[in-house]
Amino acid sequence: MNDEIPKTPRRTRYNGTHPKSFKEKYKELKPEQYAEDIAKVIEQGRTPAGMHRSICVTEIMEFLKIMPGQTGLDATLGYGGHSLEMLKYLAPGGHLFAIDVDPFELPRTRDRLAALGFGPDVLVIKKRNFSDIDQIVAETGLLDFVLADLGVSSMQIDNPERGFSFKIEGPLDLRLNPKSGKSAATLLKTISVQKLEELFTQNSDEPHAEIIAKAVLSKIAAGTAIATTKQLQEVIKETLEFLNNKDEVKKACQRCFQALRIEVNDEFGALDSFLEKLPDSLVSGGRVAILSFHSGEDRRVKKSFQSLFREGIYSEVIANPIRPSAEESHSNPRARSAKFRWAIKA
Repeated sequence: MNDEIPKTPRRTRYNGTHPKSFKEKYKELKPEQYAEDIAKVIEQGRTPAGMHRSICVTEIMEFLKIMPGQTGLDATLGYGGHSLEMLKYLAPGGHLFAIDVDPFELPRTRDRLAALGFGPDVLVIKKRNFSDIDQIVAETGLLDFVLADLGVSSMQIDNPERGFSFKIEGPLDLRLNPKSGKSAATLLKTISVQKLEELFTQNSDEPHAEIIAKAVLSKIAAGTAIATTKQLQEVIKETLEFLNNKDEVKKACQRCFQALRIEVNDEFGALDSFLEKLPDSLVSGGRVAILSFHSGEDRRVKKSFQSLFREGIYSEVIANPIRPSAEESHSNPRARSAKFRWAIKA
């Protein structure tokens, strides 16, 4: 008889002290198991890989004034940080509905919140675009409050397989729902120079839109593949070498990637539809909070709120957006471009 105690298998170790592979960052991908490591990353002013830090939470909750028994909608569920805070105020008798288009992150967030005790009795999660808010309201009834965080989540940005960032090589995809529509790489194969230039200008205010558009499509026409994030970044870097300014080149890369992401996901079209349908989705006195990260988004929100305020549909709208505090911006650099606007239904 063998009485030896079986050895506990060792967990996977980092390949070196600072792994570059997203999948190797097990400490950051499992924050519930490595709270101390996560805290250190956050103290350094960084967001742990595969994790999202919700922005302006205190300011948003102070405005929404959620009460027990109310019904609300998180129109962009993401990691679920804002939803988690809203759920704390709804008991007893309240319900939160949450939607998102990401087929990969949505079930993970559902499981994460269910493990914290928020099941379908208080939280209903569905894969929907927020432009379909009228369809959601047909099922839920009018809403007491709505939150829409228009930013791309850190889980999507950090995962190179999603193609949202050029920090690490990945497919040039940029779709929030990779199972629908066409990728950015496919778009570049069919778009005209004029249209691409317009896209870079209108979606991200890129000052070098014309020469970048011509360079990208000339490369493709000559047989050069632009199918990955690094391949597109290299073309932009080569094109803007004359600037002799690494920071400006990096910003141009960020703007071009942002412009392509907005296009492949029809983000402006979805936002316009959402804003148009929003007032009819709220009860009298209902509150809406919108967090934007791009000037094009903020302009649309501002214009809609002010126009509907003048028409008497909203009784109050914020005059100037609320920005994250200096402390939050320092600890979470991804919060720096955020603008929070609100409105109250008449």
